[in-house]
Amino acid sequence: MLKQLKWNESRSLLLSQLMVGVFFAALAALDIFGWWVVRYICEHLIAVNHGLAGGYILLGCLYVCSPAAYTVLWDLHRLLKNIRMGQVFVADNIRRLRRISWCCTAAAAICLAAGIMEWPSVCIIALAAGFMALIVRIVKNVFERAIAMKDELDLTI
Repeated sequence: MLKQLKWNESRSLLLSQLMVGVFFAALAALDIFGWWVVRYICEHLIAVNHGLAGGYILLGCLYVCSPAAYTVLWDLHRLLKNIRMGQVFVADNIRRLRRISWCCTAAAAICLAAGIMEWPSVCIIALAAGFMALIVRIVKNVFERAIAMKDELDLTI
């Protein structure tokens, strides 16, 4: 009989940290093999032939968005580390959430531009990145308010 896996906060944090590592490795692989991936997409997966210029636009979108993606992954890693150490409502987490939100906004703008120029399907990625920026911004505002309330409570005690 299999022992039932009990899910708890520690395992959830560990899974989150593991997934950040997986996404980091996937992003690094995409950066290394980006040219071949884009060429394969242009030649085999897309019914409309976008040509060489279309491939360069998609490749440019990939490489211009990469620094924002690495920044997001690094900040998520540090945020999870802070949470694991019990430092949840601290100013460092607010700064990281703000930067994640701006990186998602930048990626949304870049993908939207690529979508308008040549690749309309990339607009879906722009929409997802913009929505993620909104969610992270709301979480940042909640954290900011919680820190203010915590500081106010500390002063009254």
